[in-house]
Amino acid sequence: MKHLPAILLLSTLVLAGCRATPPSPTETKVAYWTKHHITVGGKKDINPIKASAENIEEGKELFTSYCMVCHGLDGQNTGVPFAATISPPVPSLALPQVQAYTDGQLKWIIKNGIYPSGMPPSNGDFSNDEMWQMVLYIRHLPKAGILGSPAVYNGSSK
Repeated sequence: MKHLPAILLLSTLVLAGCRATPPSPTETKVAYWTKHHITVGGKKDINPIKASAENIEEGKELFTSYCMVCHGLDGQNTGVPFAATISPPVPSLALPQVQAYTDGQLKWIIKNGIYPSGMPPSNGDFSNDEMWQMVLYIRHLPKAGILGSPAVYNGSSK
């Protein structure tokens, strides 16, 4: 017990030197490459749902029921107060790195999520056709901000 103050002081000094830092550009590139080529499945899966106005609108409605809490109504984080501050940040789905995924990979991500990011799996919440419709919406996102903020964040009941 007489060494407890010294142990506490040493522990405090060691922990004071520990801090999380954002990844370097190289780490970010490696992570994107790994996701696109190794960890995210479905690369060769083809979307069987036609990109019609009706299917895109249905995808938008499904997206709004589940994804908008993190990605905003427009898929570009509009009005999501924590999107840029969590680690890793919530990506805008309009980013070239996201749009570079194949349709099959986007569906795989919707279904399985991406660990250890905050992207949860939705397996069992949507049918295959519904997930494919959400992919269509992600491919046809509106202009950023045009849909406003999710009502859950702006106090609106709309």
